[in-house]
Amino acid sequence: MADYLSDDETDAGLVARENDGDNAQAYSISEISNLLKRTVEDRFGFVRLRGELSGVKRAASGHLYCALKDEKAVIDGVMWRGNTQRLPFKPEDGLEVVASGKLTTYPGRSKYQIVIERMELAGEGALLALLERTRARLAAEGLFDEGRKRVLPFLPRTIGVVTSPTGAVIRDILHRLADRFPSRVIVWPVLVQGQGAAEQVAGAVRGFSEMDRDHPDRPDLVIVARGGGSIEDLWSFNEEIVVRAIAGSTIPTISAVGHETDTTLADFAADVRAPTPTAAAERAVPVRADLAVMLADLGHRQRQCAARPVALGRERLEARVQRMPKLEALLQPKAQRLDEAGERLKRGLLDRAASGRQKLGELRLTPAVLHRNLRDAGRDLATLRLAPVLVERRIADSRERLAGTVRVMRSLDPDAVLARGYVRVTGADGRTLTDRAAAGKEAALTLKFRDGDLAAVPAGAPAAPPVKRPKRQSAASPGQEDLFG
Repeated sequence: MADYLSDDETDAGLVARENDGDNAQAYSISEISNLLKRTVEDRFGFVRLRGELSGVKRAASGHLYCALKDEKAVIDGVMWRGNTQRLPFKPEDGLEVVASGKLTTYPGRSKYQIVIERMELAGEGALLALLERTRARLAAEGLFDEGRKRVLPFLPRTIGVVTSPTGAVIRDILHRLADRFPSRVIVWPVLVQGQGAAEQVAGAVRGFSEMDRDHPDRPDLVIVARGGGSIEDLWSFNEEIVVRAIAGSTIPTISAVGHETDTTLADFAADVRAPTPTAAAERAVPVRADLAVMLADLGHRQRQCAARPVALGRERLEARVQRMPKLEALLQPKAQRLDEAGERLKRGLLDRAASGRQKLGELRLTPAVLHRNLRDAGRDLATLRLAPVLVERRIADSRERLAGTVRVMRSLDPDAVLARGYVRVTGADGRTLTDRAAAGKEAALTLKFRDGDLAAVPAGAPAAPPVKRPKRQSAASPGQEDLFG
């Protein structure tokens, strides 16, 4: 092969040289990478790829990194944070998707990749597969267990409804509630379809649940409702954020999403599933007319139950009265015994008086008898020994009780605190005044200090006329005798 090469071409030197007329320019790595990047982006500025997601990873920055593969090839993909926030589903490994974007190269690794701007599930089959995987994963966590279901309140005072305020759903619910049992309804308006609907529904359920239990607007029951639609229209109620919000609600929840044949994951998480929003209103409250009939029937039965023992008791009482003896028959023996006792008492008193009169007549009171009784009493008195300590003890006890009474009296004395700077206010009648209104009604007041009294007049009251004190009569006054002679 060296026969076909010139001497210059076969002479490989240590230093690279550029020959005259040679157009084979030596590119730098960055230059060739940029050339490749522009070529690929110009040729494949917009492509749609269908493949299975693999290695899905969401970075802390919010960007999504993944790979798309089929049976024979793999291509890396990246989706920037702004586009990932608009995804209507959560990308997972194994999902078959259609990714739209542009091909580009990543010089740092000499690899080409697709910058995904939009990602969709590849058909309804992929959507159902994602739904089944999500259902199985959440069921494994116990979010759909029947043991977690709560009994709905029989008659909720306030009902919270999470739905669109402009659709026919809320009108159907309100109309049904008005027909059955008018109740207070609080509507939390949300989107029920499209971007951000799942976050709004979950936020509304959590908002009702996080209300304080004493809050007047906290509902006793929550209804999550939406009209019918395709599986894509109802997909917001299959999102994990909505399912977890309903499962974690502290308020019993009814799920009424779609028509009777539609089923979402929210139905599994709710305490009760209603086939339609109208059926949810029927499950929420009873029929007031039926309750009135039932209460009337129960009241009638209660009155019958209460009257039956009374009637039966009256019959038994009448039967027993017929068997009882007459009142006269019961009292006749007692009246006879009372008459006999009265006669015996009369005779006994007469006999006692006669006997006493006889003993009094036989008794002779002479001076000798009286002197003898006096000597006997003196002798008995002399035998008694009265120890002084007994008398002194009683005196000491009485003195101690008296001192305690004096202390209590002093503590209750209203003038005892005057020595500490207080003043007692009294009215004209000497009554102590304790409030300003009573003092303002008095024409004159007396201020009692520790060393004497001081007359005062309330502000705004007319001045009281001077009190004329009677002159003290002297000892030589003719109206009174001199007590000292």
